[in-house]
Order: sequence, then structure tokens, then C-alpha cells
Amino acid sequence: MPTGVAIRDVREQLFDAAERVLLRAGPSALTSRAVTEEAGCAKGVLHRHFTDFDAFLAELVLDRVRRLDGQAAALRESAGTGTVVDNLTGALTALFGSVAVAIVALLIFRDELRARLRRDWPTGIPLVTEAAAMIASYLAAERDLGRIAADADLDTLAPTLIGAGHLLFADRESAPPGVEAVRKVVTTVIAGVV
Repeated sequence: MPTGVAIRDVREQLFDAAERVLLRAGPSALTSRAVTEEAGCAKGVLHRHFTDFDAFLAELVLDRVRRLDGQAAALRESAGTGTVVDNLTGALTALFGSVAVAIVALLIFRDELRARLRRDWPTGIPLVTEAAAMIASYLAAERDLGRIAADADLDTLAPTLIGAGHLLFADRESAPPGVEAVRKVVTTVIAGVV
């Protein structure tokens, strides 16, 4: 891109470009050069907006975590409608059908990124921790409506669903699992509390 040409929504363009590189080639291919080439801009653009590449990656993760807020609200609002199994199946499919699995791989791959994010997240893995909270909040709403057992251990069920969902979607080489595979896992995990 020629110097001096204004780029609209630079941060979002760079984040989207990083997401595409991450999904296509994995965390080892995610470099500042790969991101700026994918975004169609000069490398200096990224460094003008972020102190370094790990700062960029940290902001990318935080941006993707913030996007969970809408999903969490929609899932909570679905309490009392449809079936608990279908609502959870849809939530896990939407969560892991996105860039979430690739971001978890990125966090595992880059030590400096994890260290930087530890300042805000002293425990857990960003995105995964918020996803578990989203599921726990939904399950609590269903429990309040009597559709989940009153004694259900939501603090165990939510991360179990997230972990099982992540395992289903973690293989980047094959097609994502079908809805029935996700439904089977959800049904099995919550069988004792529905």
C-alpha cells in the first residue's frame, strides 16, 4: 500500500488479517510481516498502532474476548426456550467454529503473549475462561428456571463442556465436527442434571 494512504479501521483490519493467517496457517505463521501482507498495508502501520507484535497479539486476544459478551447475552436470553441440549450445542458450535480454537493454540505457542496477558488474567486461559463463565451463567439461568437440577455443580459442568467442545474442534486438518457430534457430547455431559 502506498505511503500516506489513509486506512479506515486499521486495528480491525489488522485483527481480521491476523485471524485469517492464524486460521489458515496456524500460530507459527503469525508474524507481523504475514499480518501486514494479509492486510495489504506496510509493516510500519502495525508498529505505529502497537508498541510491538506481542502487544498487537494481546490486543487481538482481548478484542476476541470482548466479542464473547454478545454471545453470552444471547445464550442467557435463550434460557427457558428450546432445549438445554440444543442451546448448549449451538453455543459450543458458534464458539469453537470461530477463531477460538486457533487463539488457544496461539496462547500456548507464544510464551511472551501469555506472560503479557497474565497481567490481566492471573489464572486461566483468556477466551476459554470467559467461555466457561458464559456457559456457567447460562446453566445458572436454566437452574433458576428449574430446567437444570438445583444441586448441579455448574463450576464443574461449564469447563467440562468447554474442554470437551475444544477437543472436538481442535483438529485443524479435518472438517469441524457435525452438530450431532457436539450434541452427543453435550447430552452426555449434562445427562445427570437435566
